[in-house]
Amino acid sequence: MDKGLKIVTIGGGSSYTPELIEGFIKRYNELPVKEIWLVDVEEGTEKLEIVGNLAKRMIKRASVPIKVITTLDRKAALKNADFVTTQFRVGQLAARELDENIPAKYGMLGQETNGAGGLFKALRTIPVVFDLINDMSDLCKNAWLINFTNPAGIITEAVARHTEFKKFIGVCNVPINMTKHFASLLKVDEEALRVDFGGLNHMSYAIRAYIDEKPCLDQIVNCIKESQLTMKNIDTLSFSSHFIESLSVIPSPYHKYYYLNKEMLDKSLEQAADGKTRASIVKGVEEKLFEQYKNVNLNEKPKELEQRGGAYYSEVACNIISSIYNDKGDYQVVNTINNGSISSLDENCAIEVTSKITKEGPKPVVIGDLPLSIKGLVQHMKSFEQLVCDAVFEQNKSKALLALRVNPLTTSNTIAKKVFDELYDAHIDYVSYLK
Repeated sequence: MDKGLKIVTIGGGSSYTPELIEGFIKRYNELPVKEIWLVDVEEGTEKLEIVGNLAKRMIKRASVPIKVITTLDRKAALKNADFVTTQFRVGQLAARELDENIPAKYGMLGQETNGAGGLFKALRTIPVVFDLINDMSDLCKNAWLINFTNPAGIITEAVARHTEFKKFIGVCNVPINMTKHFASLLKVDEEALRVDFGGLNHMSYAIRAYIDEKPCLDQIVNCIKESQLTMKNIDTLSFSSHFIESLSVIPSPYHKYYYLNKEMLDKSLEQAADGKTRASIVKGVEEKLFEQYKNVNLNEKPKELEQRGGAYYSEVACNIISSIYNDKGDYQVVNTINNGSISSLDENCAIEVTSKITKEGPKPVVIGDLPLSIKGLVQHMKSFEQLVCDAVFEQNKSKALLALRVNPLTTSNTIAKKVFDELYDAHIDYVSYLK
């Protein structure tokens, strides 16, 4: 597209959108965006208009020639798009509340991307992604799809496993948050630090790290002491320094659900009993954000958006798009096809890995065989992911239940069945395709 790029954002009424708009504004000199189409469903009409108007004010303030169009017509938006980004939530936050509260009733963890909650979010979301890819194949077959919708790893696996669509990249803001934290610990510029992550989405590890090509992972481990690695949507419970030293790689904040399972479960059950699940907190944050977004004098992203859990989202999504468009060959962490990067996993499966980003897409660095200390858990989780994807593709309810029963966080097949049945009934409008 010689006269400028067309960007389409599915889930354009999301509270995250101002961060994305800010990212395109900052990069206008290297990424000549002409149009940004914000797409949503009918239930999100009001939020779409509020966010769309804020986006227009942000662009006017920045004096860049970008046109913002809001629409409920996805096919009209997709026609001749260059890049498509996704940030939607099927069932909105009401569905997330069910994902968190129903498992808690049975003493199970309810969370957006882990356990039963992650399973049902995948069951609701993957069919929508398949439909989107079908539309893109007809309307913008050369466009890249940059997916930020959770569970990003399982969605990437589903696309890799059950479609022929190749221009798909999953993104997450956990690795960039970790990298920024490491740079601050080492007191170096972030640009000088490269961290090689390997594993799965929300289950990747910092395997190696370099400052100007010199290994420095041991320095980071020494600096961490009592790790304060966390995300806005995860409890700040710390790993011990001895555990991280013994592991020899650095886990992500999401590993707390596995390595500190009892502690995290106890806290989640306590929060559910008090009516303070993450979904209820996010609802409150979003209400305040949208009240700010309505202010006709607001023409920039409010600082409070970082409390939503999406800090640095724009850096991740916009960096990927710019690197592809400009054939930069820089290194970023993405969800993509293994292609032999991690020898402990099938070469055709989806992984989260540091990759060189070119106009042809991501080229993963070679991680090799995962350390024995983490290999089994990663392989176990990959089996769960693949069962979920096959259940969706085959529309197989029994296989979806099996996926939950073998999930690393499941401790009772009997309870898993009860949780599955209640979640299935609660989400019947979205999962009735399962037979």
